[in-house]
Amino acid sequence: MKPGYYNRYSEHLVKKFGEKVYKLPVNLPGTCPNRDGRLGLGGCIFCDNQGSGFDCLPNTVSIREQLEENKVFFRKRFNAKKFIVYFQAFTNTYLELDRFKENIRQAVVVDDLVGLSISTRPDCINDRYLDFLSEIKESRDLDINIELGLQTVNYHTLVMINRGHTLAEFIDAVLRIKKRGFEICAHLILNLPWDDITDVIENAKLLSALGIEYVKLHSLYVVRGTALGDMYEKGEIEVIPLEDYVVRVAEFLENLDPDMVIQRLVGKGPRADLLFSNWGISWWLVKQRIEDYLVKNEIFQGKKFDYLNGKAVRSFLGTE
Repeated sequence: MKPGYYNRYSEHLVKKFGEKVYKLPVNLPGTCPNRDGRLGLGGCIFCDNQGSGFDCLPNTVSIREQLEENKVFFRKRFNAKKFIVYFQAFTNTYLELDRFKENIRQAVVVDDLVGLSISTRPDCINDRYLDFLSEIKESRDLDINIELGLQTVNYHTLVMINRGHTLAEFIDAVLRIKKRGFEICAHLILNLPWDDITDVIENAKLLSALGIEYVKLHSLYVVRGTALGDMYEKGEIEVIPLEDYVVRVAEFLENLDPDMVIQRLVGKGPRADLLFSNWGISWWLVKQRIEDYLVKNEIFQGKKFDYLNGKAVRSFLGTE
């Protein structure tokens, strides 16, 4: 593969569906078990009150209205013809099963729909919810994707960020989802203050070993009023320099299965109350620096992907 290569999501969708596909975000009022006391209180230390749905329409607007309004926008601006419904904010499987079913049924009646993407947590994956999604997939012939927030494979860091679940729950969720044949997108933050380059590499190795199809990388942002924001203002944590983040992303990609699709290299924070986001520059400039670094250093996705299927014994088989 040529330097700078990584498996881009936009190109993947064109190959898969024959043309560009656009996500229609759905923003529903909700919470998660790490906020309401079932598993914890306060949520993850970096999460604000909007539950990562800050680019969506208000959650007071009905599902159908949100989808139709977003469709009009994408059709007018990009001449879009195919869509994926994206349940984005909060934990979309953390509600009563009947309510979950109703939400999905309201979404899948949209015209020109090719897929359904549901954002949730590993500890909110249950067989009965997955069984219902299997019925939807069969009846509507939809591509179903489950987005799982992991953030890091370092289980000590998971405690530090008050994640509320462990690595074991993530693996359990992946195995259950894969039994139904659904695709999975894992979310990771590569510059959490308690992680180092070893954790970055292990992130790539674990996702590759589990056969995850997609990954979203988020650069850490810090919001005023969150637990992380308080730590940042008190000088209790530091965010690594941009140059180090670029190196971490490159190392992650080198160790990643080359077939895995990269949905995002860098995230962006909400518009208000930000204490830190992307080192004070635009997210696309961070992305450009990463891509320039890959080319300059002759790095490509999967360059170091040689560690599965018993690497230590391959020499006995005449493959090395």
